Amino acid sequence: MSEESTRGALLAMKCPKCHEGKMFTTSNTYNLKKIHEMPKQCPECGQSFEPEPGFYTGAMYVNYGITVVLSAITYIILEIILKVSSLVFFGVYIGVLLLIGPLMFRYS
Repeated sequence: MSEESTRGALLAMKCPKCHEGKMFTTSNTYNLKKIHEMPKQCPECGQSFEPEPGFYTGAMYVNYGITVVLSAITYIILEIILKVSSLVFFGVYIGVLLLIGPLMFRYS
């Protein structure tokens, strides 16, 4: 499979092996009650989505890294370039995290 196909499957949250089966049971990322629900295996090719206990623990580190980078970028833009108050900075930052938090969870 091509690299473009792999990137497309990653962005569409499809199976890493066949690029067809859905990784999550619901496609609505903002359905917080079902955000973490995944089938045990790919419905198309049978690839196990949980190869061993704790397999996705590394996702916590990825999510943390993304959050740190997002924090630094937000700080640079709002505090250094735009020189907004701390209250506005934290309001905007919390809003951004609430909007992209579910996406960060699924992509990491």
